[in-house]
Amino acid sequence: MSEEDGGQLRRPGVPKYDFGLFDSPTHFDGKTYDPKHDLERLTTQLGRVYDAMERGLWFTLAEISTLTGDPEASVSARVRDLRKKKFGGYTIERRRRGDPKLGIWEYKLWV
Repeated sequence: MSEEDGGQLRRPGVPKYDFGLFDSPTHFDGKTYDPKHDLERLTTQLGRVYDAMERGLWFTLAEISTLTGDPEASVSARVRDLRKKKFGGYTIERRRRGDPKLGIWEYKLWV
């Protein structure tokens, strides 16, 4: 890890998120995916989640949702997308926060 880009944690050799790479409908998929209705929404959502997480801090889904204005379920899906190779293959760590019985997880993006 190195501390470049204004103190942001960035793993050597991992590029910053490039939205230009993900403007093709072939990158998102699923039975209900319709590029006409979903491409722009999912791409901008993915960007907002990345922008919130690139600070290198730990966030719960609720905290990311507050920062982005997107529903927690959508944030969760975009976090999973960021782990996929076609969306950058980013390393996102997960750990429990607080009382384990509450089932609250927090996530940290390594860029």
